[in-house]
Amino acid sequence: MVQDNLKKVRERILKAAEKVGRNDRDIILVCVTKAVGVPQIEEAISAGATDIGESYIQAAEIKYAGIGHRAKWHLVGHLQTNKVKEAVKIFDLIHSVDSFKLAEEISKRSAALKAPKKVLIEVKTSEEATKFGVLPEHTLQLIEKISELKSIRVCGLMTMAPFTNDPETSRPYFHRLRKLASLISAKTMRNVKMEYLSMGMTQDFEVAIEEGANILRIGHAIFEA
Repeated sequence: MVQDNLKKVRERILKAAEKVGRNDRDIILVCVTKAVGVPQIEEAISAGATDIGESYIQAAEIKYAGIGHRAKWHLVGHLQTNKVKEAVKIFDLIHSVDSFKLAEEISKRSAALKAPKKVLIEVKTSEEATKFGVLPEHTLQLIEKISELKSIRVCGLMTMAPFTNDPETSRPYFHRLRKLASLISAKTMRNVKMEYLSMGMTQDFEVAIEEGANILRIGHAIFEA
């Protein structure tokens, strides 16, 4: 099942990329595994998956023990400062930095490991009260402050559009993130490079591709029948 689903998702990514003149090989597919265990992750890796996304540290520790470095690990859920010590040991890319306090702790823990950590800044492009993230109008100021930290590298932005059955309703949120990334790219800051736009999930990833996403976070379409 996972192999077939992964193939179908890749075909959809290719089609969406071709529609806007993009190369699908420039788009990273993160298989979000928060609802599945090691056997399903093993199946995905056997089918060619290279990037795994997890939302919770405790679950990630268990799965990482079984999978290790056979895939790159992405933290796609909210990160609390008291979980940073564990997170920096597992994850290659942290998608959910939304405060200087959190960034400072990541830099501190990464310095202890002598390995600067790559992160994305989570931006709250919608008005949903349940969403995490820094407001768009405060994002540049936050990144300027984080850029002074020695053991953290800001590599782009992440956002979550409101859940909807109509993918087109996600477009304004993705477009807003892309414009913000362009604005930040025009600035010269140490330890900052707008390399990645992490946006788009099962219900709206084709629209995200059209709006410039190069990291997709997809779970249901891969691991559910």
